[in-house]
Amino acid sequence: MNASPYRWVVVALGGLMGCVAIGAMFSLAVFLAPMSAETGWSRAGISLAMTINFVVMAFGSFAWGSASDRWGARVVTSCGAVLLGAALVLASRSQTLRSFQLTYGVLIGFAASAFFAPMIATVMGWFETRRNLAVSLVSAGMGMAPLTMSPLASWLITNHGWRVAMFSIGVLAWALLIPAALFVRRPPVGGGEGAAPPPKADKRELGRALTSPQFLVLGFTFMLCCMAHSGPIFHVVSYAMYCGIGAMAAVSVYSVEGFAGLIGRIVIGLLADRLGAKRVLIGTLILQSLAIAAYLRANQLSEFYTLAVIFGVAYGGGMPLYASIARDYFPQHIMGTVFGAATMLSSLGMSLGPVAGGWVFDHFHNYAWLYIASASVAVGAVLLSLFFPRPRPSLLAQS
Repeated sequence: MNASPYRWVVVALGGLMGCVAIGAMFSLAVFLAPMSAETGWSRAGISLAMTINFVVMAFGSFAWGSASDRWGARVVTSCGAVLLGAALVLASRSQTLRSFQLTYGVLIGFAASAFFAPMIATVMGWFETRRNLAVSLVSAGMGMAPLTMSPLASWLITNHGWRVAMFSIGVLAWALLIPAALFVRRPPVGGGEGAAPPPKADKRELGRALTSPQFLVLGFTFMLCCMAHSGPIFHVVSYAMYCGIGAMAAVSVYSVEGFAGLIGRIVIGLLADRLGAKRVLIGTLILQSLAIAAYLRANQLSEFYTLAVIFGVAYGGGMPLYASIARDYFPQHIMGTVFGAATMLSSLGMSLGPVAGGWVFDHFHNYAWLYIASASVAVGAVLLSLFFPRPRPSLLAQS
């Protein structure tokens, strides 16, 4: 099974689909100003669609992950591809803010969640060796979204307006994602390369898995990790400007952070294959907590750049390792459900940081308490990760 070269095709497909889907959703930041200027809709109202995205993605990840266990990632990603393109096309024709929030927030959030958990679960089934590198490469594809889809959206908006730009991205999503989904294969079963159906999980097996100490520690560590870094990621530009950094330089800090996260996924993935995913994950969580706390002392641009590199490598490199650890605990035929549930918790954690940071600044007129709270939550993630249990043979049955 593991010698099949097709496993790397599945990795490439996962990276491509994640880049397009996540890039389409997160490109809302590029649409924000021109949409508000043309329609008169408030920026807060438009931004609410992104909050809705995160909440819908949380529950969508669990639903799509469970569906991928039953019908396979090809069916799930094909449905997601059709829905994502349709949602973008519909959103481009919205005439009211409420209709935009429903189409962009609900439909795109649900469609985008059809790719991450199902494809990560599928990729893990193709790999026993080099698994950490494989899932890190899929995640790195998603990390390419700000470097590809956002500039494309900006160019389209500048030359054709936001409605044509959003419509065009929807058509592009259809053109790239639907053919890509058709090439997705189930992991081989029993050493063969055919798409043999996996064992069916019953409700009791899923119930035992989702209430096991293995899942609870994994899922809530993932949640705390995302809760800790989402606020500092979202507010880093505003915080840098608050510290006296110019607007363009502050944006460059965010770009450096994102690029470091992309590189960190690959470097940390290679390191985890050598040293073990749990050990490396704990290291990235420690590094993340220290970097968040250090932002409190940053004042100079060079200090922001240094911390952006460290922080980006820590959170970007650590994120894919949760999937690899989940595969150490649970059999392949329920991985979509298990990792979908873990992703649900992480998305809920991720949704809290931006709004919490805004509330802190509105009430205290600085970001100090955001970074103090985020660093505290990050330390909580470190402490919880120390309680990762050993795999139980009963949970790994039929893997």
